[in-house]
Amino acid sequence: VMLIKRSMTIAGHRTSLALEPEFWDVLDRRAREEALSLPTLIARIDAERAADAPDRPLASAVRVFALKSMG
Repeated sequence: VMLIKRSMTIAGHRTSLALEPEFWDVLDRRAREEALSLPTLIARIDAERAADAPDRPLASAVRVFALKSMG
């Protein structure tokens, strides 16, 4: 499985996220549709994760978000 790693600043700290290209495609499209930067979209997903399931890894929360966005 090929993962693409991207680094960004989320909530004031640098982080890296490694996801499959298909997930990045969904996230990029969703960010464009909502007129958001990708880091802003990821920060929103991270805030929801922190409130709902703080033990869930960010990458897992992002994948779930992407899958829900596809349906």
